[in-house]
Amino acid sequence: MFAHPLPHPEFWRGKRVFLTGHTGFVGGWMALWLHHLGARVVGYALEPETEPNLYDLTGLGELIERSHIADITDGPALINAMREAAPEIAIHMAAQPLVRRSYRQPVETFASNVMGTVHFMEALRQTPSLGAAVIITSDKCYAPSSEIWGHRETDPMGGHDPYSASKGCAELVVSSWRDSYVDQSAAIASARAGNIIGGGDWSEDRLLPDLIRAAVAGAQLEIRSPNAIRPWQHVLDANRGYLLLAEKLYNDPNGGWDCGWNMGPGPEHAWTVEKVMAEARPHWESPIDVAFSAGPHPHENPRLGLDSTKAQSLLHWRPAFSIPESIEATMAWYRAWATDEEADMRAFSLEQIELYAQHCAPHREDGGEA
Repeated sequence: MFAHPLPHPEFWRGKRVFLTGHTGFVGGWMALWLHHLGARVVGYALEPETEPNLYDLTGLGELIERSHIADITDGPALINAMREAAPEIAIHMAAQPLVRRSYRQPVETFASNVMGTVHFMEALRQTPSLGAAVIITSDKCYAPSSEIWGHRETDPMGGHDPYSASKGCAELVVSSWRDSYVDQSAAIASARAGNIIGGGDWSEDRLLPDLIRAAVAGAQLEIRSPNAIRPWQHVLDANRGYLLLAEKLYNDPNGGWDCGWNMGPGPEHAWTVEKVMAEARPHWESPIDVAFSAGPHPHENPRLGLDSTKAQSLLHWRPAFSIPESIEATMAWYRAWATDEEADMRAFSLEQIELYAQHCAPHREDGGEA
């Protein structure tokens, strides 16, 4: 059986980590896990965009050492915050993450995703305490291709819509800074995952958050592109890959880890939107009315996929959760939030991290416990 290695608490305990995007969905789960591992986290991000949101519901601001509420495009503020934190590891997750919004706000999307990455890379260069940095982009960073297999790390960067193009540009920024400033102290890698799901996401135009909003409001949910195929994975699977990569970069800076990495699921995790919806609806106690809309809608790739052979072979990473397990954990989180006004969502989220670690633990390469 394939091993599912976990981040090592003894490595992360006491580590100073600078995390951008900590008020968002994926970044919030990353901050929670880092806190759980004993890391000293300083966050840098805008205010949470939605109400409710994971950051406030879990009281993340009370768990991390400091929360800078600031814009990633403010270069001087970012440099000052990072140098003050003197991190050993930096993880960049701050971004404009939505395809459809990028059509409405292309300038803001490129500013956040491209120039935000530029400012982050420049801040790394001016922070001598750093040993490693991981920059998170997207599976949509690749140029569209007619090939049937998933994108490989050697494929060209590109993108049709402003969001996808901005993520391709961000990858080029990371590569340029890494190649141009070889004397910098940090080993730097980029990583991209598939369609990430999990509790605490309230972003617009995302399948399961839209489902939850409709369920709570008793409204009909209109689904676009029911036949679109996506590589679905749980947020903890993606974050586990990012943490394992950071460990490798820090412990072995000259080991060739400083490059781009795909951390998406395999073909068995590529489901249509309609199939994911059918799997999710029975996890809610009351019926959810769903209708499918034929459009017109802005262009989105009908099929996405990543070839993560490199991560599987060298990092021994692949998703530990199947799609049904990912959906079950996601819907359990929202169900706990929606059905109990007194629910402690911090405790529930940390318990989900523990349960996920136990799910991985029997398959660890070293035979140890999580």
